[in-house]
Amino acid sequence: MTDVVPSRSSLAARLDQLPFTRRHGRLLTGSGVGWALDAMDVGLISFILAALAQQWDLSKAESGWIASVGFIGMALGASLGGLLADRFGRRQVFALTLLVYGIATGASALAGGITVLLALRFLVGLGLGAELPVASTYVSEFAPARIRGRLIVILEAFWAVGWTAAALIGYFVIPASDDGWRWAFALGAIPAVYALVIRWGLPESPRWLASRGRLAEAERIVSRFEADADIVSAPATPPAAPSRPALTTASRLSTLWASEFRVRTLCLWLVWFCVNFAYYGAFIWIPSILVDAGYDLVRSFGFTLLITLAQLPGYAVAAWLIEVWGRRVTLSVFLVGSAASAVLFGSATGDAAIIGTGMALSFFNLGAWGALYAVTPEIYPTSVRATGSGWAAGVGRIASIIAPVLVPVLLVAGGVELLFVVFAAFFIVAAVAAWGLVDKRGQSLDDR
Repeated sequence: MTDVVPSRSSLAARLDQLPFTRRHGRLLTGSGVGWALDAMDVGLISFILAALAQQWDLSKAESGWIASVGFIGMALGASLGGLLADRFGRRQVFALTLLVYGIATGASALAGGITVLLALRFLVGLGLGAELPVASTYVSEFAPARIRGRLIVILEAFWAVGWTAAALIGYFVIPASDDGWRWAFALGAIPAVYALVIRWGLPESPRWLASRGRLAEAERIVSRFEADADIVSAPATPPAAPSRPALTTASRLSTLWASEFRVRTLCLWLVWFCVNFAYYGAFIWIPSILVDAGYDLVRSFGFTLLITLAQLPGYAVAAWLIEVWGRRVTLSVFLVGSAASAVLFGSATGDAAIIGTGMALSFFNLGAWGALYAVTPEIYPTSVRATGSGWAAGVGRIASIIAPVLVPVLLVAGGVELLFVVFAAFFIVAAVAAWGLVDKRGQSLDDR
């Protein structure tokens, strides 16, 4: 009997019909730990900045550039990483990016001055920026359609785990000695080791393999998932006439602005820009803002730790609602909640008010992030999915470059109140733009 190669559509349908299996769990956890380590790195810089500002006598402008230079690397990394993932595969790029930023973070522990630290933070950002959109694309391409959004929000929830780890390191390690910040950076080198686990322990995306014509490899991977679920697949059908996916860098980029996708691309870029501006402007500077308000370093870090803990319930609620309300409603509601919380935090006085409004901001903002990462890879076909996700993230990183540098200017102009009103305005713009996105709750991914 002659073996019949499965079609791309049959492979996609089989992936969508799977129950959640142990292999899904390993894939989600393996990708999520990498995500958590990324968050730990980004979170650490907010605590390290507060310590270095005192130890190195940094100006606000210098502190802002230490924060922003990593985001310059992230903008380039996100744009390049998406293109590379569509060209060479999700898994390889995922592992490489973890390796690059893990080594650069470890080397930052040896920095003797601001120039060296700036160079290393750029390299950290280059790796980190590429990893996040690739990871969400990778998991979304394995997830069954009925729970895809929920799994991506759970993946994003690993960010809260990593940021909480950063807050714990900030609270216990950084203030412990003058070299505490160096030990914090050294802990960030863990991803360099974990990259090897990612590279050899996880399968390539069957959807990407199928889009490259490697149907037999994709079939083997899908069959392993089916075996875990005790599913015997139906006999393979002959392949349908192949579609014409974007196969070059130029065609991938032009596809994002084709008539079918230009509105969703524009709205997606606007949401990413606004959410990045408000999130990184706020959370990178919160420990330093609290120090300037008269709280000592340890107390400031303690408040930030409590605020950070509210991220996990934010993700949990978003993970539930995203398959009940859909992507656009969930995203816009959490963005409006973020705007209200920002205004309240900016005018809060007293310990209880600062912690309470900060936790509300953390809850809504990170729930919005979960919904945004869920919707982003869904709105593009497989042939440009990582490119579309990467470029949206890259545009967002432009805002994260601007925000930490602009924060000191806004603080001088109008204080904390003005700063957080500006953040609230960005959240509202993002909430409106979210309605220009396509909601694919429960639908199959576009495998063109």
